[in-house]
Amino acid sequence: MTTLAEYLEACRLEIDAALESALPRPPACPAVVADAMRYSVTAGGKRLRPVLCLASAEAVGGTRADAMPAACALELIHTYSLIHDDLPAMDNDTMRRGRPTLHVVAGEGMAILAGDGLLTEAFALLAREAPAADPVLARRTLRVIGVVATAAGAIGMVGGQALDLACVTADPEGRLAPPLDADGLRVMHAKKTGALIRASAVAGAIMGGGTEQHIDAIEIAATDLGLAFQIIDDVLDVEGSSADLGKTAGKDAAAGKPTYPALYGVARSRQMAAEGLERARAALDTASLADSRLLQIGRWIVERGN
Repeated sequence: MTTLAEYLEACRLEIDAALESALPRPPACPAVVADAMRYSVTAGGKRLRPVLCLASAEAVGGTRADAMPAACALELIHTYSLIHDDLPAMDNDTMRRGRPTLHVVAGEGMAILAGDGLLTEAFALLAREAPAADPVLARRTLRVIGVVATAAGAIGMVGGQALDLACVTADPEGRLAPPLDADGLRVMHAKKTGALIRASAVAGAIMGGGTEQHIDAIEIAATDLGLAFQIIDDVLDVEGSSADLGKTAGKDAAAGKPTYPALYGVARSRQMAAEGLERARAALDTASLADSRLLQIGRWIVERGN
């Protein structure tokens, strides 16, 4: 059996190759926006969301090939969100995945268009993979489109970004939204980060042909893993370096954003992430999935930076 590191690398190589094939090209797509999209997608990164999608498909008895289109679509959506999140009107960051952010090298307008292109291309990719000749695959893909769209939209990631932005952006009269309490912070991150992570795991389980018990257990587990991921990200923003993170460290504190370390301290935050991992293990165990790669990935999420 391969190690987790070997598994993650094998998945990343497959995902990167599939993404390269999926990205629009000239002459159908103008070179200027095709290049901008490719710049951000090929910058690397952990590929956590597509890896979770592939691992979930395998956990329920499917194959990585079953879930690859959904995995690629999720990475396109995630990359779009990073491009827009880094814009001057949002987080105003100049580094992402170890290189200058897209708006720095291509301008704000082209960065917005590249993000828009990646978001819509994700759903075009999924639609192309739902042939009417295979009604089972078509039904699974249609269900995944709904799951992913909900996670990416206003009640999911976009809604979470809006809550995050409201914390640091004054209204026309110069007033900021009230600081988030513990429940508000959890809700914001469940939408901003957790929704797409949860959708990634659920999409893989659906495309892999999982039973409703499998899908429900994976959704519950992925909800806790998504929260744990964000908690550790908040911790690393405090403890990590820009070189290790691939993005500017300390940005959240400098902007006065609500974070888990700011509210609970670093030690308690790490403990909360570990508690989330244990809840995820218990959920997977209800469907006999606790020995899958999913739990190994969860441990990697929680142990980052240790």
